[in-house]
Amino acid sequence: MSYDDCCAPLHRGDRAAATAEQLMRSRYSAFVLHEVDYLLRSWHPATRPASLDLDPDLRWTGLEVLATEAGGPDDVNGVVEFRAHHTMGGDPAVLHEVSRFRRHDGAWTYVRGRS
Repeated sequence: MSYDDCCAPLHRGDRAAATAEQLMRSRYSAFVLHEVDYLLRSWHPATRPASLDLDPDLRWTGLEVLATEAGGPDDVNGVVEFRAHHTMGGDPAVLHEVSRFRRHDGAWTYVRGRS
């Protein structure tokens, strides 16, 4: 699926994520593209930082969704486990995280992650 079909409408605010996994994938793309405004907008207000500084030397290279729990169109909470591959200064690394999501005002939001 192309960026224009998947994540661009969410990043622009034209469409909301239908599932927690879709929000997680759109947030990964936002990290790749340094879409800080979207990352902050899609963060639950109870856990959202005041600002977000992304490291310009960090290069995201791939995403693997390992598991999902709830997080569907009719759910209020959801969990997504994933691996995000990246390089830092040319050295490969992997972020393995279990992320929690919650609906806020009807829209999926990122609450927190545990590595």
